[in-house]
Amino acid sequence: MTEPVDWSEAEPAAAEKAPAVTPADAADAARLVAFGLQPKLLPARDQEYADLLRRYREDPPFARLADAVATGLGLIVLEVSPRAGMAVTAAEDSVFAVRMGDYARRAATDSADRFLHGLAHLAVAALAFPRPEDLADDGYIGRVTVNGVDGFVRQACRRLEERAAEQGENTDPVSDAPGLESAWRIWVRRSATGATKDARRLPGSTTGIVAKAVAFLTDSGFLQRTGDDHGGTYRTTARYQLQVRDLAGSAALTELLELGVVPVTDGTPTLLPAEDTDDLDLVADAGLPFHSA
Repeated sequence: MTEPVDWSEAEPAAAEKAPAVTPADAADAARLVAFGLQPKLLPARDQEYADLLRRYREDPPFARLADAVATGLGLIVLEVSPRAGMAVTAAEDSVFAVRMGDYARRAATDSADRFLHGLAHLAVAALAFPRPEDLADDGYIGRVTVNGVDGFVRQACRRLEERAAEQGENTDPVSDAPGLESAWRIWVRRSATGATKDARRLPGSTTGIVAKAVAFLTDSGFLQRTGDDHGGTYRTTARYQLQVRDLAGSAALTELLELGVVPVTDGTPTLLPAEDTDDLDLVADAGLPFHSA
């Protein structure tokens, strides 16, 4: 006959294995999430941040607590690692969400310019990670230039115009027509640098729009400026790779890549030479942390 089990000793033992969460634990978890909301801060440069990351990776109850804090703030944890820190992105209903419409309204008052700012961010992402394997490789670093992004969009516009002509579609829609195709066509009509006598880059020119986009991405910890050549050169960060990876299935990004403007042969993304674009400084090795709503 089986003897009855005495649970009086087992229950305290189980309780000892799962200690109650203390206010200090909650504060540390919130502190880690706060570090994650500082995208330009690297764990290697802050000992407290590095210690909390280590605790997250080695202490599962603490990791669950930090994840819960992030969820409560409307954040999605993309990755927690020494290379990316606590990389988080905002859910659509989060107070931390940055929407493309909000960004574009701050960047430009003209509705056509808002389309162009959105296209600039899309093009940066496409050029930075032109292949699925680039997004999958944690060691991959994408590189873009301001002039290269501008040249890329202009070539994409030519491809779209050719496709529209082949299909017998209207290749000259009104400038305020909605949709990405109209944005591409507005882009190609816009001056690359502006009309100043000294060829200074005007904010409303296409390179001015790209420059504002990459400056925003740099301030957000997604890009790092590496030089002044070709209008400004930039490299991607681990955080930007995670953001683009999260949005890689977007229809607009997929369509842009499928235009074939960024051919890949030996593993190095290159920009096809374009006609009449000597002033764009197109070079080899010449991107959407937003919600579309």
